[in-house]
Amino acid sequence: HDTGDTYLLLEVALGGEPFTYLSRAAPLADAHACFYTAQVVSIFSYMHSQQIVYRDLKPENLLLDRDGYIKMVDFGFAKELAGGKKTWTLCGTPEYLAPEIILNKGHGAGADWWCVGILAYECLTSVTPFVADDPMDGYRKVIKGRIAWPAGVQPAAKDLIERLLTQEPAKRLGCVGRGALDVRSHAWFKRIDWKKLLEK
Repeated sequence: HDTGDTYLLLEVALGGEPFTYLSRAAPLADAHACFYTAQVVSIFSYMHSQQIVYRDLKPENLLLDRDGYIKMVDFGFAKELAGGKKTWTLCGTPEYLAPEIILNKGHGAGADWWCVGILAYECLTSVTPFVADDPMDGYRKVIKGRIAWPAGVQPAAKDLIERLLTQEPAKRLGCVGRGALDVRSHAWFKRIDWKKLLEK
């Protein structure tokens, strides 16, 4: 009997971290990168439907279960943002920060979709698109928005990433039209059965 402490019993993630997997196996094959990215898209689709933005996507905040499916962890920066409101807190990982966060313009769910683009690029190339030794140089690269494309990235993946890494949130895929449904309907995800993905 213990009255002084609170205990949390969490499901074990026997697959480890995608970060470790990426460091060994990246760049990933197009189908594998699509599979992992689609799971994050599915998670954000649900979170955003509940008016919650995550704001801290990076490989280190993802775990794999024993079957290789992603679990998102560390919701310390997650925030409820109803009705398209914005927040101004500077948070996240430098290489994954959206331009509106860097420029302190206020941000919302669009910052999460930006991060999906960064993650997909990293899965396919083994580096982030705006990597720099100095964070300030990285921020400048983000604001310029020029993406270098190595050989081998498939056209559909490239199109999705470019549309997610759109500088202006109001024009970014996931923030316009049908929102998350537009992301899920993109050609890169044509091999994904979203219902089966959710059911693992």
